[in-house]
Amino acid sequence: MTNNDTIHGRHIVITGQQPWDTGIGSNCKNIAVEFSRHNKVLYVNAPLDRITLWRNRTDPAVKKRMDVISGKRNGLEQINDNLWTYYPDRLIESINWIGSQHLFELLNKRNNRIFAASIKKAIASLKFSDFILFNDNDIFRSFHLKSLLRPAVSVYYSRDYLLAVEYWRKHGSKMEPELIAQSDVCTANSSYLAAYCRQYNPQAYDVGQGCDLEIFTAGINSAPPEDIRHIPCPIIGYVGALQSLRLNIPLLEHLANTHPDWHFVFVGPEDDQFRSSRLHGLSNVHFTGSKSIPELPAYINAFDICINPQLVNEVTIGNYPRKIDEYLALGKPVVATKTEAMSIFSDHTYQAVTKEDYSRLIAQALYENTSELQEVRQAFAATHTWENSVLAIYRAIRTVWDEEH
Repeated sequence: MTNNDTIHGRHIVITGQQPWDTGIGSNCKNIAVEFSRHNKVLYVNAPLDRITLWRNRTDPAVKKRMDVISGKRNGLEQINDNLWTYYPDRLIESINWIGSQHLFELLNKRNNRIFAASIKKAIASLKFSDFILFNDNDIFRSFHLKSLLRPAVSVYYSRDYLLAVEYWRKHGSKMEPELIAQSDVCTANSSYLAAYCRQYNPQAYDVGQGCDLEIFTAGINSAPPEDIRHIPCPIIGYVGALQSLRLNIPLLEHLANTHPDWHFVFVGPEDDQFRSSRLHGLSNVHFTGSKSIPELPAYINAFDICINPQLVNEVTIGNYPRKIDEYLALGKPVVATKTEAMSIFSDHTYQAVTKEDYSRLIAQALYENTSELQEVRQAFAATHTWENSVLAIYRAIRTVWDEEH
């Protein structure tokens, strides 16, 4: 791709799952910032719903949204010269508990009208026109926005297979395919999700994944953290949330039991199944608990091998594993479960199917590691930038939209 693919001087309206004031990393926020390098962007937060208000009335984020709804503060905030975020000034109803698909769709359309009316106020305030509507995986609240807001082009962005989760599957199994089909173009951050979207819309494209890797590359020469400094090598490590829905606990127990000379370090919060697993009774397994993002590079840098021991299920099979880029940015050998989404890393990682594969490939990775291979891994990870991913989004948009129309 060249810079000729870049879309310049346009207006872009973004709706999606994660609010701007979220405390965790967000694909959509990164994309919005990249969009704003060359375009004016309105990032619309999801409207407050009645159950969230009732359950979290004292939460500062909810209080802020209520101040906007009550007229005590302006919902439009400027982030940079070309980027604004908007907190809608209307409350919507919480309806996912409704069993009837027909009744749900009627009430969801009402919610969409309320949401769209609020967005129109922000669009008018910013004098946006002829805009691109970019929907970040928001199946319900943004379902009717194409017809209600009448954008020049509508884009659906798939970054998770939401239908693997009961909350979304209940009504989304019917509505997401319809939303994909009605969108002008679909983009996805993995080949698996692009293929899923292509079942309903031929204009579906894998646009890859961007990553903010500077904080990780800066940790290449960092010293081991104090809490793992005295753990013997080799250290086999994992960084991220320890969730039994996503990670293979029996595999990890097998590896730790059959390789007592290997030490396993897990950095991240645990769910109940991990906390009660037999891993906690093994002398060569170490849990550090949660760490802040700036602390993570030092832990990864201390690992001899990085692993991503995923279960293969509906939740994990299509997800782009951002942690692989973070591991590779530090030049680390990586052994991970083979999935379709992992195919992009096939030349730079060791990919396992069975527990025997994991044992063999970890041993192979320990033996084969060289400084030359570390440099190749780092160079590959460096290609996964938000600039490249957004350029691919622009190119997908250009397949259905002529800027000069």
